[in-house]
Amino acid sequence: MKVILLNSVSGWIEEHRQLKSIYDPVRKKQVPAFPEEIVRQALIRYLMAEKGYPRTLMGVEVGIRVLELDKRCDLVVFKNVRPMMIAECKAPTVHISQSVLDQAARYNLALQVPYLMVSNGLTTLCSHIDFTSGKTIFLDQIPEYRAL
Repeated sequence: MKVILLNSVSGWIEEHRQLKSIYDPVRKKQVPAFPEEIVRQALIRYLMAEKGYPRTLMGVEVGIRVLELDKRCDLVVFKNVRPMMIAECKAPTVHISQSVLDQAARYNLALQVPYLMVSNGLTTLCSHIDFTSGKTIFLDQIPEYRAL
């Protein structure tokens, strides 16, 4: 696995960790600033500013059905009306473990996206799934939106 260090994300999280609420540009409203939410908001801002991801093509807490259970994806990125990436966000104190990767993979049973990302703001992993070969490749960086 290749860890992607997003210094601007971890710095943003540190600057905003004392807030009671934070503005979510995707949902266009103030939301409680729980640690996981601050990571999600930092990641959203990074994707928009650094990787060209359009705000209007992201969904937050997108409802899905997995193995007869209702779940919510932290962040889903769409392109041409098709989901292309799932991002699972955790609080900075939560270790990015195999169980976190498994959670994102389970969510992908429903959406079948080619890109999975997990982040706690300090550690970020991003992978590309080749459905033809069945292989998962961990990436050195988060892809630009235009490359999805």
